[in-house]
Amino acid sequence: MQALLRRWTDALLVKLGLSSAAENGWDLWVALLLVLLVGVLFDFICRLTAARGLRRLVEHTRVKWDDELFSMPVLNHSCHVLSAILLSVMLPVVFEEDSHVRTLLDRLMESYVVIAVCRLLCALIRAGFRIAVRRPAWQNKPIKGLRQTAQGIVVLISAVLIISIFVGRSPAFLLTGIGASAAVLMLVFKDSILGFVSGIQLSVNDMLQVGDWIEMTKYGANGIVIEVTLTTVKIRNYDNTVVTVPPYLLVSDSFRNWQAMKRSGGRRVMRSVAIDISSVRFCTPERLERFRRIGLVREYIETVERQYAAYNAAHGLSPTDPESGAGADGLRLTNLEIFRNYLIGYLRTAVPIREDMTLMVRQLQPSDTGVPLQLYFFTDTVVWQEYERIQSEVFSHVMAVAGEFDLRIFQRPAGSDVEELCKAPALQQEHQHDLNQDDPQEHADGVDRGV
Repeated sequence: MQALLRRWTDALLVKLGLSSAAENGWDLWVALLLVLLVGVLFDFICRLTAARGLRRLVEHTRVKWDDELFSMPVLNHSCHVLSAILLSVMLPVVFEEDSHVRTLLDRLMESYVVIAVCRLLCALIRAGFRIAVRRPAWQNKPIKGLRQTAQGIVVLISAVLIISIFVGRSPAFLLTGIGASAAVLMLVFKDSILGFVSGIQLSVNDMLQVGDWIEMTKYGANGIVIEVTLTTVKIRNYDNTVVTVPPYLLVSDSFRNWQAMKRSGGRRVMRSVAIDISSVRFCTPERLERFRRIGLVREYIETVERQYAAYNAAHGLSPTDPESGAGADGLRLTNLEIFRNYLIGYLRTAVPIREDMTLMVRQLQPSDTGVPLQLYFFTDTVVWQEYERIQSEVFSHVMAVAGEFDLRIFQRPAGSDVEELCKAPALQQEHQHDLNQDDPQEHADGVDRGV
């Protein structure tokens, strides 16, 4: 093969008028150039005909997964592999076996074949993961980190093979050296290794997907996951800032994923208002009559009144008779109890809530700020703006309607309240002074009469 190639080259050079080319060694380099041109031409024709023809054939199939598996990048890299193999076979033939140039060319072409195969495998891995993403079970899963890990393994193996080719040693020898320096490698690639393991855990346990709303207060993250890679998880906060955290923090630390709430179709409201304890009273007949005019609690008042009346009659109690001492022992409705049931009726009739989820209005532990009255319910929407609107309207109504039940919302005294209290005695004295100035004799008669 070598002799045939050299004779063909010499004949070509003689025709070109370079009869002494063989003596000067030009024929070897001309042959090398011709082989390179043949390899490039073969690669071009292969990509122009075979790759494009196979691509057109794939596009007419019914299935869709082959569109990715036989995409143009994959087919082009396949042609590069074929041309690399062709060059690795033809180029070393140009030079003598014992020459240094032959040895160098052998190693260069073997390395080129390894690089071409590595690029083809990376393209196949990328195509395989694009096929996986189209499946419903894998959609929005954080598999980008797994793809990067697979490509990294291919690149690492290729690098070991190329180094072994140039140093003339077996890859096993290099792997032995790598094993000896495993501690150093683990330190250098610590984030990549932890990210790879964490990515597997996140995918297998379905803990996180791209597009999920997660919250990690400790790291200032509260927004939508936009990307999950081998070493980072990017979260776009609602103020349009981007927080980047390592994937292993999502496994080793806790985070809140709101995606389950979105899928449920209802978002929880759990907020309370503080009722001034001094405003809680037993209901007098006049007060009950006034409360009966409120349609949401009319039925409740009548039902509970009958139950309390039956209990009091059975035990000989008369809550309306202060002298019998039954005012404390007998059962009587309170304005806070009626208000609590009013809020339940209000939520069920006037607020868009999820009837199939928990709904209650409860009293929490009293404190020095009053008795908290907590509203616990779920809205029928998970849209943030609608949720906040419903919540604001509900509690605006609660604070405004509390006075209709003779209840006061607790609020710590403000500076204006203290100022009004300080002004009160001065205003009373000024008013009394005005009365004395208007009619001193009438004021004196009033004092004599004990007014």
